[in-house]
Amino acid sequence: MYEPIRTKSVHSTMAADDAPIPHRSREDELDIQLAGHLSALLAVTDELGLTEAGDAIARQVARLRGGLPPVRHAGLSRADSDTLHTRAHALAGRALLVAASRADTAAAILAAERMDAHAAARALTAAS
Repeated sequence: MYEPIRTKSVHSTMAADDAPIPHRSREDELDIQLAGHLSALLAVTDELGLTEAGDAIARQVARLRGGLPPVRHAGLSRADSDTLHTRAHALAGRALLVAASRADTAAAILAAERMDAHAAARALTAAS
């Protein structure tokens, strides 16, 4: 009743392709994500003028990037310090979640310390 297909299909699957597709592991993806969150935190930390904390964050970013030092923040957002502390607290929280997910103790401790410092700064500003 039906005639059999005699020609090769014009459609192909990804598995049939001979070109290797580069894939990153979950660990690599988490490293990239953590480095991104810490880099954003570094930018806000530098804008707040917290040099010592910024240096500690920069060391973690460099470690995650294989020794490549991060570019330090050059521009200013002109936001008030309370807004910057709120932003830094949120960024540190994101970094803490990713660090905990990849079991990176050093980055998790740093992120937790930064969260505490920014929460204290916000409380101090609110009390004033």
